[in-house]
Amino acid sequence: MRVCYSDPVYIKEHPVPSLTNTDIDRFRERLSKRREELRWLIHDALIASKRQDYIELAGSVHDAGEESVAELLVDMSLTKLDREVDELRDVEAALTRIANEVYGRCVSCGDDIDRERLDAYPTAKRCLTCQTKYETDKRGGRDATPSL
Repeated sequence: MRVCYSDPVYIKEHPVPSLTNTDIDRFRERLSKRREELRWLIHDALIASKRQDYIELAGSVHDAGEESVAELLVDMSLTKLDREVDELRDVEAALTRIANEVYGRCVSCGDDIDRERLDAYPTAKRCLTCQTKYETDKRGGRDATPSL
């Protein structure tokens, strides 16, 4: 039988002892601040992209070299925006885990996530052991070390 680590009965019977209420409040505040920063960064990027669309519609004249540089800059901006949106989703998910009183509990095995890991990576949803296994499985069991 598979255990649901977000089940309220399981949570009540297996509290996360490694995090105090003060710790949780500190992580909530830190994540909330980061959420606001990311919202502004995403907002500003979207405004800038609309402004860039207007410039392109205005018909600026340029050569093939300038065009390729412009395409590269757009690709880099979109990649950065994608990373910020992904991070915002992770922050929102962590805040939801705090609200559901499961923050600091590994979503895979139900064990505590080390406080040091949460300090370094407050959106972590897996303990280091499960995260390593997850990443290995995601790569199809291949070693992350590149080979020649």
